[in-house]
Amino acid sequence: MNRLPLEQIGFYTLSDNRCKNASSTTKLMRCELVLSDACNFKCPYCRGQRKELRKHMTLGEAMNVIDLWVDEGLENVRFSGGEPTVWKGIVELVQYTKSKGVNRIALSTNGSASWELYQQLIDAGVNDFSVSLDACCSAYGDKMAGISGAWEVVVENIKKLAQHSYTTVGIVVTDETVHDLKNIVEYAASLGVNDIRIISAAQYNKILDVAQTISPEIYEKYPILKYRINNTMNGVNVRGIDDTDSKKCWIALDDMAVAGDYHYPCIIYLREQGNPIGKVGVNMRKEREEWVKNHNTHEDPICKKNCLECIVQYNRDYRDYHNFEK
Repeated sequence: MNRLPLEQIGFYTLSDNRCKNASSTTKLMRCELVLSDACNFKCPYCRGQRKELRKHMTLGEAMNVIDLWVDEGLENVRFSGGEPTVWKGIVELVQYTKSKGVNRIALSTNGSASWELYQQLIDAGVNDFSVSLDACCSAYGDKMAGISGAWEVVVENIKKLAQHSYTTVGIVVTDETVHDLKNIVEYAASLGVNDIRIISAAQYNKILDVAQTISPEIYEKYPILKYRINNTMNGVNVRGIDDTDSKKCWIALDDMAVAGDYHYPCIIYLREQGNPIGKVGVNMRKEREEWVKNHNTHEDPICKKNCLECIVQYNRDYRDYHNFEK
């Protein structure tokens, strides 16, 4: 399979230029802050930070993390949870982040908040929404959310968000929903969103062969969806590292996930109950550089099984650009 430039796969934080130049002293290109594990949904596939490490952050603590990141040239930030819209102070935090000159402020949400709150968040500075939509009808949608009546609210909010901001739909595939993936994708496409992200749940973690049934007329419109469908057609799973891939997670040099008092290699590593790299503070970049040098992703079962294919490509490209041993 011919190499696709990172700019063309649909994830705006990934680029060949970043890959060629990233280090522990360049700008932080993307960071994600988990504000709390609190959520009003009960999605069956959802996993979070290890219980003994979980913490509901205060507004002051979250602002402190933003300050530390801004000092490192933060370009793009994502707020998540749990469900960030149930976290008190989310509007104030977005306003504060915007005032610090951060380029892109994203929010991962289940889409269940009031439209008034989403409008406040847009006005405060959120310019990227990622909304979960794991079904194409209310019966399955409510079942996946664990809340009756949730699906219709989510759908209406997705339609409105797509009119006001860059909006993607995230479709998590499980044993219960894989048979309906084609219909879910087609329904998501009808909502006017900018892109569609399909991903197998960690508990499912199989090549999405059914993705090949989605028509080119649909997936040609959406770069991330097209990238993932083309990968499945070439036998590439959304998750997992092959023996020929990089043994290092180079993206951790200028990318970061924080929850509570700790920073992690990535958000997936956090959600799969992995150990943090260290505590939040001024030494995080140095600690991450040491982690990258000493960590072998092929020997870590979390990385080996769960790393997303776009990050696998980034790390492989980084290795090749910098002529590291394969």
